[in-house]
Amino acid sequence: MLNGRRVLRAVRRRLGLTADGGGHGPRRGGDSGASAIEFVMLTPVMFFLIFGAVQFAMFSFAQDVAKAAAQAGARTARAEADADPENWRTDAQEKAQSYVTQLGSGMFDGKVRITPFGPDDNVVGVRVTGKVPSILPGIDLTVTAESRGPVERFVPDGG
Repeated sequence: MLNGRRVLRAVRRRLGLTADGGGHGPRRGGDSGASAIEFVMLTPVMFFLIFGAVQFAMFSFAQDVAKAAAQAGARTARAEADADPENWRTDAQEKAQSYVTQLGSGMFDGKVRITPFGPDDNVVGVRVTGKVPSILPGIDLTVTAESRGPVERFVPDGG
């Protein structure tokens, strides 16, 4: 009887059961390598999310740069369109280009297109269009910002 208990205890230990008959059953190795497979499956998703966040940040910053450049160019156009009808377009383009160069150096692929327009109904403005570099394959992003306003004129008192 004493030997029978030893044998039973040895069998239970071998199966991973406690000596009193409780326990969680025998150990099985069926999930070995599961974490490696999960890692391989989730890694592309994580890279896409990370690069997507960076791409969104680049697009947002390029949009802000284009908007600031368009506003600066439009301010120049509004101030000079009446006083210098020949050169206001060049001055507005140069002002917008200086903003793109200062704020968004390297933020655009290729040349940024800056287009002054007007005066239609005494309104002038500037449109800035540029291509954002893509870090995600197959995505082509272009930002466009436009600012316009009335031409500033000096009107003497009484008339």
